[in-house]
Amino acid sequence: MTQGAGQGPEAERTATLRDFRVPAYVHEAGPYDGEHPGNAVPAGEPYPEGYTPTQRDLPVINRGDTLRMPTVEPVAARPVDGGGPGPLFVVGDVHGYLDELVAALQEQGLIDASGQWCAGTARLWFLGDFTDRGPDGIGVIDLVMRLSAEAAAAGGYCKALMGNHELLLLGAKRFGDTPVNSGAGTATFQAAWLLNGGQKSDMDRLQDHHLQWMARLDAVEEVDGHLLVHSDTTAYLDYGDSIEAVNDTVRETITRNDADEVWDLFRKFTKRFSFRDEGGADAVRSLLDTYGGTRIVHGHSPIPYLLGEVGSEDGEDRSGPNVEGPHVYADGLAIAMDGGVTMAGKLLVQQLPMDNRPFNGQATGMED
Repeated sequence: MTQGAGQGPEAERTATLRDFRVPAYVHEAGPYDGEHPGNAVPAGEPYPEGYTPTQRDLPVINRGDTLRMPTVEPVAARPVDGGGPGPLFVVGDVHGYLDELVAALQEQGLIDASGQWCAGTARLWFLGDFTDRGPDGIGVIDLVMRLSAEAAAAGGYCKALMGNHELLLLGAKRFGDTPVNSGAGTATFQAAWLLNGGQKSDMDRLQDHHLQWMARLDAVEEVDGHLLVHSDTTAYLDYGDSIEAVNDTVRETITRNDADEVWDLFRKFTKRFSFRDEGGADAVRSLLDTYGGTRIVHGHSPIPYLLGEVGSEDGEDRSGPNVEGPHVYADGLAIAMDGGVTMAGKLLVQQLPMDNRPFNGQATGMED
């Protein structure tokens, strides 16, 4: 990609439409030292002044977009005694991998062989990032919208949070090539969307009801002591001192339809790794102390990156990273749910609370 005038080799670079031929595998925070993207921003250090997510962020492993997942015979979601709320499930980043999502939901007994809700009063939360990188993001959104209606009719619910890729798709549709002030030169939503996995087929099928649904999504929720967010960042604190305030501020920002404001929101929601390494537990506590809950559950940062593992960037290693389940870290206060499906990892659907089974070699340290 081209560098702005007066910028050194370590400066953040701004994406333009002519940059798409560059096969850069860097995460959304940018490659400041040329090392592995998982180490681009050391834990405990602030993002650079002018940080802007205008570069291609994560590798996508060629797992075969025509892959059809085998039908999994569903098992009934575990009921609860006393007629109270049904069991609680969370889903990590989907990124357009509809077949993998259907198989994972069937495996947990949430949908049947025909793809219909069959979990009664169960509660299901998606943690955001439905589109981009994978083959059928609009199909994913359509499924989630349909399951929301079916679950509500059965006495349960299916709800979703806003991820940074929802903001990116909204921005690309609304603002296109309108220049925005990225903090490091001029950028556009269209350029950033294409660099970060935007699929033309999704844009072609995007309709008003999809846009309205995405624009109304909450950014933060607390359920049964679990603080649910998309991104592993403390940037939510910039938008309010309560869950209601954050969600209202985010929706109002989107409603005002100001390209620079929406870009700043997107930019902040792309930050990651705030809960990792030294100081990570304190960062989690800052969110829990403000918004409530006893642990945080997030997507956004693929578990292979949190663990310092990545899949092959050239697509030759089709086995992908070894992800068996959620990653619990930050003194047991954080649960990462992005299994790295775009890296040939695993699309995770997890019932909460979790027991003490070890995931990825790390015991959860939980007593649930």
